[in-house]
Amino acid sequence: MADLSQAAVFPGELEDEGPRPGAWTRFREYARRHPTVIVGGGILILMALSAVAAPLIAPDPLRLNPINRLKPPSEAFWFGADFLGRDVYARTIYGGQISLMVGLAVAVISTAIGLSVGLVAGYVRWVDAVVMRVMDGLMAIPGVLLAIALISLAGASIVNVIIAISIPEIPRVVRLVRAVVLTVREQPYVEAAVSVGTRLPKILLKHILPNTLAPLIVQATYVCASAVVIEAILSFLGAGTPPEIPSWGNIMAEGRTYFQFAPWMIFFPGIFLAVTVLAVNILGDGLRDSLDPRIARRM
Repeated sequence: MADLSQAAVFPGELEDEGPRPGAWTRFREYARRHPTVIVGGGILILMALSAVAAPLIAPDPLRLNPINRLKPPSEAFWFGADFLGRDVYARTIYGGQISLMVGLAVAVISTAIGLSVGLVAGYVRWVDAVVMRVMDGLMAIPGVLLAIALISLAGASIVNVIIAISIPEIPRVVRLVRAVVLTVREQPYVEAAVSVGTRLPKILLKHILPNTLAPLIVQATYVCASAVVIEAILSFLGAGTPPEIPSWGNIMAEGRTYFQFAPWMIFFPGIFLAVTVLAVNILGDGLRDSLDPRIARRM
């Protein structure tokens, strides 16, 4: 007969499973599996830090000095000077504040409104029939044209630009959330919650909302990138932010007349715009790969 006293295992004598990986180890593993998230997020962080620290790293973007007009890039003017002698480097750095703020604000506003409308429209059938026809009508109008019309009526300001860009983006978020809700509401656990008399707000918030967060986060990044581009288009056309407020779009609009002999006026803000949009899209692709369980399982 076996000696039970030797087989007994006390809590203090449990076999050590080894130390759990630290935060740095987990971060390296995540970076190895999803490098696009790290690259895109890192570029965006650098852009955001430079925009926030603009008063510390750049001179006054509105200071006129006609004697320096159209000077090429040099040690004194890293990105050259424009036709009024203003520092293009300072205007480009300060322009990032407007572009990033508009992109982030549009992403938050359109995502929040689209999520609320999409949840109700996807679950309540009679609301779906009405809301989606309105969304289809908004999507039938090109977003840039609708934004130009709204700004023409309300006037050019940063707030109006954010509202004008957010309205065309809301239907895209609504359609995404609605598609997720239509799939989730047929799941057994949702039907069980309905059968026991759970109220609609609790069903939407507890059982359906968590399933929409992953695709919604990815969609928010694409909305942010689209908003940055549309803001630049509106400013380039003169229908965006006021001319006295530097943004990448109106900096390039001011430099198009002098492009043949002062290309730096368009080149540098264009590079910043392209890199920012590329970083947001890379971040969105990486988040999609990491948040989608079917893709993450294969990686």
